[in-house]
Amino acid sequence: MTKKEITQLSFEITGYAIKVHKKLGPGLLENVYEQCLKYELEKNGYDVKQQLIVKIEYDELELESNLRIDLLVNDLIVVELKSVENILPIHEAQLLTYMKILEKPQGLLINFNTTNITKSLKPFVNEYFSMLDEN
Repeated sequence: MTKKEITQLSFEITGYAIKVHKKLGPGLLENVYEQCLKYELEKNGYDVKQQLIVKIEYDELELESNLRIDLLVNDLIVVELKSVENILPIHEAQLLTYMKILEKPQGLLINFNTTNITKSLKPFVNEYFSMLDEN
């Protein structure tokens, strides 16, 4: 996978999120948007894991946790969905931590409680992204 391919995948995921948002509008529970976005992505040929349990490894200890990521698309992009008034720094930290633990190069933080998803969406990349080839 290259930076260009991951960026394109992120763009496509964003397009489906916009489609879901246009159809449903703001104000619903996060789970509704999650189910609909998963449906759209799978309908269009993407591999989507939902509510994936995040295993925590610390030294030689493997912790069972209740941490779950909303969506993992094509085993590359972590998608964290919110339906909140404002995205908080803790939401960003949560996504960055999930990306690090899962060793995934990109994450999308999408808030559906907005009038414009593209203005509220926050993409994140990390060191795994920087190690990828450009093209």
